[in-house]
Amino acid sequence: MTRYLIRPGSRLVGRFPVPGDKSISHRAVILGALAEGVTEVEGLLEGADVLATIAAFRSMGVQMEGPDKGHLRIHGAGLQGLRAPVVPLDCGNSGTAMRLLAGVLAGQSFPSTLVGDASLQKRPMGRILNPLRAMGAEITAQEDGRAPLHIHGRPLHGIDYALPVASAQVKSAVLLAGLYADGQTCVTEPAPTRDHSERMLQGFGQPVERQGPRACLRGGGRLRGQALQVPGDISSAAFFLLGATIAPGSDLTLEGIGINPTRTGIIEILTRMGARIDLTALREVGGEPVADIRVRHAPLQGIAIPPRLVPLAIDEFPALFIAAACAKGQTVITGAEELRVKESDRIAVMAGGLRALGVTVEERVDGAMISGSALLGGRVDSHGDHRIAMAFAMAALVAQGDVEILDCANVATSFPSFPALAQQAGLLLEVVSA
Repeated sequence: MTRYLIRPGSRLVGRFPVPGDKSISHRAVILGALAEGVTEVEGLLEGADVLATIAAFRSMGVQMEGPDKGHLRIHGAGLQGLRAPVVPLDCGNSGTAMRLLAGVLAGQSFPSTLVGDASLQKRPMGRILNPLRAMGAEITAQEDGRAPLHIHGRPLHGIDYALPVASAQVKSAVLLAGLYADGQTCVTEPAPTRDHSERMLQGFGQPVERQGPRACLRGGGRLRGQALQVPGDISSAAFFLLGATIAPGSDLTLEGIGINPTRTGIIEILTRMGARIDLTALREVGGEPVADIRVRHAPLQGIAIPPRLVPLAIDEFPALFIAAACAKGQTVITGAEELRVKESDRIAVMAGGLRALGVTVEERVDGAMISGSALLGGRVDSHGDHRIAMAFAMAALVAQGDVEILDCANVATSFPSFPALAQQAGLLLEVVSA
């Protein structure tokens, strides 16, 4: 089991990029595989989650060269060119891979099976099964809607679907299935979620009509290969934004970070708490807004996080729990029940980890109330959740003693270079493999 040992008292300084955005990397692989012609991807995240998506399409006959130092060349098979896989497609720990692949596979002419690791097979898939079945898909799962998913590809028809819960993965699964459906497929979301799928579909030549919370496309089109540059992942940058904010003397600049407005909740929330975050060199890369982000130490104040910002920072809440613990006063998180069904129950696991470091946390069904205080040293179990492991690694910057974090191997799913970059910036981190 991989664990982290961190000594406190350091600061974060320097200037560097972070790896490519995981959400965009998944979508680049998927749409490149379904396009006609060659797609060249630069800046691809080479984490285990994205590699699982690449392996799935290779199993369906798509030729790819790489990835190598972030470059991947995809020889697209076209929408109708995938071949039946001879073995189940293993999504590893990736909910994005499983949900988006289900949308693609629902409209194929062959059967397929999606499996994952023990953690993924506990996560709810009913939220994609319901709309895909409404489109005519034939999918069987465990009684509680969990994987493995057995998909019997068949013709689909367009639907007009209102998401019961804001979820970019569900929205994307339905839109991808819509590529294979007769007529128009529309998705309406109750709150804004990341719109990488809509942007990238447009770039590949598939018109997407967007009116407020509603996105629509028509089936029967064609995707065209293209050159893509993946911006730096703001979800990965979030841990360094946190660390530089809470550690006195820190001054850090993160280069080329995606600042899609559906992803910048972490910046707005930290700024409301008092963080010193500046965006410079604003530009557009591959249809996505990008900036360099400078962050310096600043004292934080507890706040009530507006529920409207929750979907815009849903993956960054482990970092925000730590920010709340380091802030003066109380921070109240509500409307975040989605955290219960991530790689772990992030509300429960973060609350348990903070208590292990001496922080008072009142856990609630849809969030928590966190009372800021000094952090003690101690041992934290990340429960195999990569974002929780990285969040507590940054918490150790200001702890009163050493912090040991258990079960950190899954950091490789989203940010394999995290330990090296954190050490480069000044974190006194040791990786121990047993």
